[in-house]
Order: sequence, then C-alpha cells, then structure tokens
Amino acid sequence: MSIVVNEIFGPTVQGEGPSAGRQCVFLRLGGCNLSCRWCDTPYTWDWTGESDEGIAYDPRKELNNRDVDGVLSELLALGTPLIVISGGEPLNQQRRLRPLLKGLREAGVMVEFETNGTVVPDDEIITSGIRFNVSPKLSHAGDPESKRIVPTALRKLAQTPDVAFKFVCRNTVDLEEVAFLEENFGISPVWIMPEGKNVAHISQHLNSIADDVVRRGWNLSTRLHVLAWGDKRGI
Repeated sequence: MSIVVNEIFGPTVQGEGPSAGRQCVFLRLGGCNLSCRWCDTPYTWDWTGESDEGIAYDPRKELNNRDVDGVLSELLALGTPLIVISGGEPLNQQRRLRPLLKGLREAGVMVEFETNGTVVPDDEIITSGIRFNVSPKLSHAGDPESKRIVPTALRKLAQTPDVAFKFVCRNTVDLEEVAFLEENFGISPVWIMPEGKNVAHISQHLNSIADDVVRRGWNLSTRLHVLAWGDKRGI
C-alpha cells in the first residue's frame, strides 16, 4: 500500500488550534480538491500557478509515492507523541491511510488530521486518539461555495467525538460567514485564526478580529509557526 507524500518534517510544534504549542511531526500529503488563493502550501497542489504566489510547482519534484510501512517507521523513529497529517487535503487518501493510522495508534501516538471539511470521513478512521481539525474555507479563499462547503461532510465531521472547527479570517465580515456556518451545520467548538504568512499580516488581522471573536464566545488561535519561523517550509 502506498500514499502520495509531499514531505515529512519535525520534530516541530503544532502552530494552530487546540493543540497549538504541542511537539509533533508533520506528515504532509500531496494533492488538494480546492485552490485557495492565499494557500500557504501551494507546492502540494498548484501545478499551474493559480494561487496568489503565482508559482507553478512541479509535481514530479513535490510528490512521492511512499510505502505505508516505510512512512510509519520514519514517523515513529522521530519520537513525538503527536503526528499531524496535513496537505493538501489528506482525507482524499483516507482509505490508503488506514494501516498507517492503525500502526500509529498501536504505538500510542495521537493523530490529528488537518482537513478542509469537504470530504466525508470513513467510519473506520473515526476512532479514539484521532482528532479532526476542520478548516472550512470562506469566500475570500476564492473557490465557489458549492465547492468549498459540502453539507454532508460538515455534518458528519461535526458528529465525530474529537473535532475542532478552525477558520482563517481577516476581518469581522469573515466572522459573519463563520456564524452562518455555525448556525446551519451545528459545528463546535469554533477556533478563529488570523490569515497571514508573516508577522505583520497576522498581527494586523488578529487585531481586527480579536474583540469580536471573544464577544461571540469562540476560541482564538494565532499561528505559532509563522511567528517563530516566518514563511519557511518544513519547520
């Protein structure tokens, strides 16, 4: 069994959401079903230069078919209590990931999926020790609503036992979109984080939304990895 891998890196720390600051290793998979303009990992899917970065990456250099057993051994050798599986969109490969998840959980390692909330998770991967950090994309991401908001997926994810919904926001208008999704899909808990690939943009957007996030009773997250290392890749 093989999976399409972009990169493995760590030990580092989870930069966002409820586990922010926890030591972890990232398994970043290749491919995505969305094309967010401001995506901070366009090298996992953008082969035509359509993101704001404007770079057409080469899939022959960025994507590698890796044997699951080899990936499992590499992850366990890095010795962290948490593996974050991101992308791209990792749930596009969820069936291939089953033996990897089984091996990680048998070794006592916790797993977090970073998913855009458009793919319905299989029952087989909804199990103890696996969290879904769901980040539905808002209108400023650029994709049409029919592509980025999938009701069946959001409702299924909202019912999983360990889940957090994490939204990238720039201003209070974005927060209104989040409130609509919260009301219509029953998503909870909600985490808001500022969009930005550098300290200046993160600080600007954080200042714009913080008061309203607190007023609405939501959680607030920054992006620790950007504050610590900027827009460096694989840290």
